[in-house]
Amino acid sequence: MRIEHRVKGLSCPNCTNELEQEIRKLEHGDTARLSYNSGKLLVDENVDLEKVKRILKSDGATLEPRSSQARNNTDSNEHDHNHDHDHSHNDGHDHDHGSGSTKKMIGLLAVSTLLYFLAMLSQGSLSAAVSISLYAVASILSGYSTFWRGLKNLAKFKFNIDTLMTIALVGAATIGDWKEATLVAILFGLNELLEGIGMDKARRSMETLLQAAPKEAVKVDNGIETIVPIASLKVSDTVIVRPGEKIPSDGTVTSGKSSVNEAAITGESLPVEKASGEPVFGGSINNEGVLHIRIDKAYEDSSLAKILHLVQEAQETKTPTELFINKFSKYYTPLIIVVAILVILIPPLLLGGDWQEWLYQGLAVLIVGCPCALILSSPIAIVAGITRNARNGILVKGGVFLEQLGRLDTLAFDKTGTLTKGEPHVEKTVVYDEVRFYSIAGAIEKASEHPLAKAVMKEISRLGITSSEADEIETISGQGITAVCDGRKYWLGNEKSISHIPFTDEIRSAVQSLKDEGLTLVLLADESEVLGMFGIADEIREESAQVIGELHRSGIRRTVMLTGDHQKTAEKVARAVGVSESYGSLLPEDKVAKVKELAVRGTVGMIGDGINDAPALASSQLGIAMGKGTDSAIETADIVLMQDHLGKLPTAIRIARRVNRVIRFNIGVALGLKLIALLLTIPGWLTLWIAILSDMGATIFVTLVSLTILIQKCS
Repeated sequence: MRIEHRVKGLSCPNCTNELEQEIRKLEHGDTARLSYNSGKLLVDENVDLEKVKRILKSDGATLEPRSSQARNNTDSNEHDHNHDHDHSHNDGHDHDHGSGSTKKMIGLLAVSTLLYFLAMLSQGSLSAAVSISLYAVASILSGYSTFWRGLKNLAKFKFNIDTLMTIALVGAATIGDWKEATLVAILFGLNELLEGIGMDKARRSMETLLQAAPKEAVKVDNGIETIVPIASLKVSDTVIVRPGEKIPSDGTVTSGKSSVNEAAITGESLPVEKASGEPVFGGSINNEGVLHIRIDKAYEDSSLAKILHLVQEAQETKTPTELFINKFSKYYTPLIIVVAILVILIPPLLLGGDWQEWLYQGLAVLIVGCPCALILSSPIAIVAGITRNARNGILVKGGVFLEQLGRLDTLAFDKTGTLTKGEPHVEKTVVYDEVRFYSIAGAIEKASEHPLAKAVMKEISRLGITSSEADEIETISGQGITAVCDGRKYWLGNEKSISHIPFTDEIRSAVQSLKDEGLTLVLLADESEVLGMFGIADEIREESAQVIGELHRSGIRRTVMLTGDHQKTAEKVARAVGVSESYGSLLPEDKVAKVKELAVRGTVGMIGDGINDAPALASSQLGIAMGKGTDSAIETADIVLMQDHLGKLPTAIRIARRVNRVIRFNIGVALGLKLIALLLTIPGWLTLWIAILSDMGATIFVTLVSLTILIQKCS
């Protein structure tokens, strides 16, 4: 069993990876996972935590004390999601600790800056020893943690950001440039502070989202109310939820009436009215009335627990871009060290340059080589994008899927339940006998549970027509129903059910016309004539046409509808909603084949909600499931829309495209500023403070740009 811990003070993604590798070398540590994005360590319960603390301390990070509730947290692989709601429990403690560390760092930097200016202004009036002492104290206060980590790394021949900074600081002090060495230490300390604040902002935005989880519920048993932890609730338990309280888990209202805010689950801001018999989501907020709710799912299986678990898992995955940057950094840092050595040696040895001047330039090159901005160009943007989508009720299961969502150019849709409501309705009627048609059809269909029967009854109810009474009702498989009304026998069903009556040209023309429109026919006849027919279709969702239009405007090149319904129905729906192409009469394996065929010519996302969509979702480059669809579709999909419609999908794609643009821009800025700084070595203009500003400026800039994803409207 693995236990989850909070870790504070992780300095960078690269350092975090190195710490994870060190922890994995411990006994029972081979399954350890340390995430820079979420600041969490998942480690086997048998690992020696004192050794873990020592490893973390070597990089200036600390293991947070765990609350009693947090001690119950286990690895998600054991299917225990208790840790999903522990965030809000610990939140205040962690933030207090974090703000305390931040205040301490700000205090040290303020004192260092004061000492720096004091030493600089008093130069000439004080002895050199006093000035150097002031500079040294200022450097130690602002850069001691970096310096200490760098020395340890240097002893192991491990070259990272801290090693480079330590060499630069020692080198500058050695050649007597104390003023620049101190400025570098202060600026680097400021850089680390701002970098930490930026990542913390992204993490807190995620944790605010996770606070949707309730911690306790009021259970009612034989009229006695008891406050219990939500993890102890079982299926069929009854809870009472008063105004302003959170519903503890998915269930059904047994009594009471109220409006419920489901924003935490679906991202929809408007409250939904709930009464007896209505389903409710755990984590949604009861607005005004008192509700008695029967629990249908244990908390760990509820919609909210799944959401929180998916959001947490999403932070742990690495995108192809991040993996490339991490790999690139491994080669980039040693390369910079080689370049720095060449800058130090070649001009003095071959061009008669001054050793001290070119040693200084070489040290500046080392600082330019710090890969901070490059490594940070992606993770903050990814966490911000996942958080922003989660607020809208769109769950992206990992950064890799967010990146893929931003690259989509083809979207394949299932029809039933995705572009349509999955509820048949009467679209057209052809009536030959006004007196008997509706009343007899109602008499025969009112006892049936068949979806087509429900559609017929809904239409009769809408018209306000009273049904007759039917006897001797008999179902004929594959055809329809026969029944007796007022002493006469009637047949209701498809064309086969009334084959005893020869069709006139008028009836044959009407049947063909409705078929050409892709409608399913239900005909009614007595012994001698056809009384009329219903043309039934799956009702198209109101938002489908608008969503398809928005998707095309968002850069989706092809929209394709895949359905098991016959081609005429597919074409009719396709025309109505505006998809580019449609394919009908497809079995689940045909959908898989079609998705693979589309993938040859573009990046394909598949959207569906049913069990039969799961294979196609799995075989597409990006599977997107409707959240109120089946569990199998949700489990298989890479992205889950928690609403029962596609309305938020264009926004999700725009956010993903923005994240990808921000990452590309960040990489360009990070590398561009370094290139400019390196070019300054050619005329010998590069200084230590310009070098640190190029790195610091890029790091702060990419952090701020990434955070705009949380606040800026995507268009």
